[in-house]
Amino acid sequence: MPEDDATASPTAEIVCQAVGRVFGTRRALEDITTTIEAGDLAAIVGSSGCGKTVLLHHMIGLHQPDEGRVLARDHGDPAEPLVDLAACDLDGLERLRLHWSVVFQRNALFTGTVEENISLWLREHTAMTDEQIRRRVRDSVIAATLDPDDVLRKQRDSLSGGMAKRVAIARAIATDPVVMFYDEPTTGLDPVVSARIHDLVFEIHHSPRADRRRRTTIIVTHDRDLLRRIRPRIIMLDAGRLVFDGAYEAFIASDLPVARQYLEQMPVLNARQPQ
Repeated sequence: MPEDDATASPTAEIVCQAVGRVFGTRRALEDITTTIEAGDLAAIVGSSGCGKTVLLHHMIGLHQPDEGRVLARDHGDPAEPLVDLAACDLDGLERLRLHWSVVFQRNALFTGTVEENISLWLREHTAMTDEQIRRRVRDSVIAATLDPDDVLRKQRDSLSGGMAKRVAIARAIATDPVVMFYDEPTTGLDPVVSARIHDLVFEIHHSPRADRRRRTTIIVTHDRDLLRRIRPRIIMLDAGRLVFDGAYEAFIASDLPVARQYLEQMPVLNARQPQ
């Protein structure tokens, strides 16, 4: 359902308006208002349990807010209006998600080969020929710094943690998404593999789409090195509230006590998270 909103930017991709969410007696999100613009490279940060992944799940329609609303741009509509995710039926959400890709923390690869994992979406949602799909799969694997001749026939369960993460990213970029979402893309990975993921996130964000449209990237992360290398816009949550929203340089220089404490704790937080 189109959403007319005079306050929304004409280039907005995702708009959170006074979003609140309660789980039982715990308030996970409170009065979150922020706009992700087309072309943004944004990181959602904060201590464990602050609501980062909950906010991400609201942005992709896995959760619905108890208060406020989340609007998203419908790239399947010629006019590309903003729509209220809570007002979308399953078909409407599916239409929106055709233009998004999500890299989940645990990768969400299904049982089967790497090639099957990457090609399934293309077979179900495009009119590409088998040859076109094979070429797209190989190109995506190469873009994810993997050797297609080595990995395409590998089974999911034979992949190392770093390889599985790069396969998940290859699957995501194979769809040529307008919006990329990452949930803790480097958690539990060693520094060498993490550095490759940092480069991938940055390069994919800045790589041109087939239609030359600017890509938008939203990352949930505890990885201070990732932030340092890609220098995204920072959206910081604390106890479910938005406490900072601005440039990376301003975040690093901030004298906000919760930001200073968090920056000191980030390496430990990233190491603690399960792979």
